Amino acid sequence: MKEFMPFMLVLFGLAIVLRINFFFTIVYFLVATYILVRLWSSRAVGSLRVGRQFNERAFTGDEVPVRLTVHNRGLLPVPWLELSESIPLPLQSGRFQRQALSLGAHEEWHHTYNLGCRRRGYYHVGPLTVQTGDLLGLEGRAQLRVEASPMIVYPRVVPLTDLGIPTRSPLVALPAKSPLFEDPSRLMGVRDYRRGDSPRRIHWPATARTGALVVKQYQPAIARETLICLDMHDEGYTPRRLYEATELAIITAASIASHIVLREGLAVGLATEAFDPIAEQRRHISLPPRTERAHLMASVLETLARIQLAPDAPIAHWLRAESTRISWGATMVVITGCESEELYDTLLALQRGGRSPALVLIHPEPTPPALQGRAEALGIRVHRVRIERDLETWR
Repeated sequence: MKEFMPFMLVLFGLAIVLRINFFFTIVYFLVATYILVRLWSSRAVGSLRVGRQFNERAFTGDEVPVRLTVHNRGLLPVPWLELSESIPLPLQSGRFQRQALSLGAHEEWHHTYNLGCRRRGYYHVGPLTVQTGDLLGLEGRAQLRVEASPMIVYPRVVPLTDLGIPTRSPLVALPAKSPLFEDPSRLMGVRDYRRGDSPRRIHWPATARTGALVVKQYQPAIARETLICLDMHDEGYTPRRLYEATELAIITAASIASHIVLREGLAVGLATEAFDPIAEQRRHISLPPRTERAHLMASVLETLARIQLAPDAPIAHWLRAESTRISWGATMVVITGCESEELYDTLLALQRGGRSPALVLIHPEPTPPALQGRAEALGIRVHRVRIERDLETWR
């Protein structure tokens, strides 16, 4: 366009000076061509409708098809179009090539590509940019833009066949098959003493009668309410396995929540302090326990999908405050990567406050000598998760 106008002026000047009819004819023809091209281009762009359709929710490992549509609703054909889509790296499943095409009058074009959901997270698919112009290049390129669409990839959920949660709730405890967590108020029998059993479990009357040490066996039970407390502090996990450990912690939280709601039909909530990409800041997230599947998907799993590590948010600092938001006798499943004196002091305070704490350690280091036997002394069952398979064989 910048070169075309000076050329027209020069040609028109020559036609006036030389008074040659042929030059005037060329000038008229080029002006008419320019006007036609400009009108054609503006009308063609105004009649284009561009769309993107896909499922904005998926689980890790899913393939999500994305359907692009370009519809020319006008009477004029569009000589050429160029489409380019911005796709986050963790969602790329084969490189999306730029597409070049032309559309006739009322013609519609469709293209489908797949998003590979390899990693949980909160993403933006797009923007989609469509460029067009005239064949002669007289007009600058016109551009249409479809804004980015949000995409939530839920964390992987590992099926748990056995899970019991301790409860002190007076609202009736529901029996469960798993011996992982037990209700000390529901005695179901005795067994022989084994090395490592807590002295608090010894059944002294039965020991006196049999002449051999025996310990109490409690019936596993599931609380009416369970609150999953997830540690997202960057110092809460082994530094050399920080990313791997936190991702496994999120998978563990998602698996426990899914099992409680879908298999047990009980209420589950989530509490954590983490960086939220939607709010673009660190914030405390507290989701009260509920039983609905919609709560599990839209609240718990969606939160677990998008949260990220945050500094200066140790779990022991907010656990006690969080316990005041749930009912007496509810269970608090604490998921973290490191044992500490402060953590056990907090768990003891939860016990004394009428809550039932359960501790899940992710990629734990060997227990420090000063803390050995502390969990048994408190009557807290500790479960250690090093790989996902440990969840499949939850004991």
